[in-house]
Amino acid sequence: MTFLLALTLFVLAVFLGVELIAKVPPTLHTPLMSGSNAISGITLIGAVTSAGAGHSTLTTVLAFGAVVLATINVVGGFLVTHRMLEMFSRKR
Repeated sequence: MTFLLALTLFVLAVFLGVELIAKVPPTLHTPLMSGSNAISGITLIGAVTSAGAGHSTLTTVLAFGAVVLATINVVGGFLVTHRMLEMFSRKR
C-alpha cells in the first residue's frame, strides 16, 4: 500500500511539473530557471547528506545518482543564467 501511494504521488508530481513548465512563456523561462538553482542547491545538499549516511548500498547508489543529477542541474542553470546576463550587457 505504501508503494502504491508513493507511485501515485510520483506520477501526480510528474504530471503537475510537465503542465506547469509547458504553461510558462519563453520570456519567463530563463529567469525562473535561474531562481530554481536555489532549490537544486538544496536538493544537492540533501543528496550529499543521504549519500554520506551509509544506510544501505541501494540508498548510497540512489543518493549518488541524485548528487550527479542535481549537480548537472545546478551547473546548467548557472550557465544559462550567465548566458542570459551576457545578452543584456553592453558590447565592448
